Amino acid sequence: MFTGLSAFPLTPLNEGRFDEAAHARLITRLVDAGVDSIGALGSTGSYAYLDRDERRQVARASVRSAGGVPVVVGIGALRTSHVQALAEDAQQAGASAVLLAPMSYQPLTDEDVFELYADVTVGVSVPLVVYDNPVTTHFTFSTELYARIAVLPNVAAIKIPPVPLGANAARERVEAIRAVVPDHVSIGVSGDSAAATGLNAGCQAWFSVVGGTLPEAVLPIVRAARQGDPEGALAHSERLRPLWELFAAHGSLRVTAAIAEHLGLVPPSCLPRPLLGLTASQREQVVRVVEELHLS
Repeated sequence: MFTGLSAFPLTPLNEGRFDEAAHARLITRLVDAGVDSIGALGSTGSYAYLDRDERRQVARASVRSAGGVPVVVGIGALRTSHVQALAEDAQQAGASAVLLAPMSYQPLTDEDVFELYADVTVGVSVPLVVYDNPVTTHFTFSTELYARIAVLPNVAAIKIPPVPLGANAARERVEAIRAVVPDHVSIGVSGDSAAATGLNAGCQAWFSVVGGTLPEAVLPIVRAARQGDPEGALAHSERLRPLWELFAAHGSLRVTAAIAEHLGLVPPSCLPRPLLGLTASQREQVVRVVEELHLS
């Protein structure tokens, strides 16, 4: 579950309501492609914009559609008690694991974050993935904090931010984390443009944004890295450079939503307001890249 490609699909909305049929289409694509796990209600799944009932619906729908593929369900929320309630909902829905980012309005200290994980891990019976996403949470984990949290009960993986693009620097970063966390805790990379470098540097999993919509386009990167072909992994990633440039310019969520909308996988304007998605001219850029790269 914490190796290979963990694909994070959108949570498509239709006129502000969860579109379960469109969501099922996305999940089915992932199952058919052969992803290793599915990440429901991650940042790509807009978890922070959904209320508890909506998130319960998405968790249940994800497990139903996954056909036995492990489903990791995001449980991040502002209050510890809310996180604990969401963890219980995810487990009742049949989640194979939960994913927790330290959300906040007020800035969090290391002790705040450690105690959050300590309070939550003691009450879950499924594996937990530590989600380090400083772009959205505005909190950055230190290597020392990884080490403290990794020994808590049920912690099974850490989803780290993008590694440095240089091969040596990337390997040094991954090895520094590997040196302080137990062997049973998997290290997974996020940030799609840096995924090949992260996998080549020793990350065991890739938590992917675009993999949740276009799994066939990115699975060759994972397969090459796992087969000991670092140059092949980088070559497959380099082919997708125009897509990575769109991500850098407009944000991975908005670009991925535009791709899914263009392919007819989800309804128009599928993101939760106030997120408006891309402008017409930006969507034209996305369509050109999709067509030039033969993405579908």
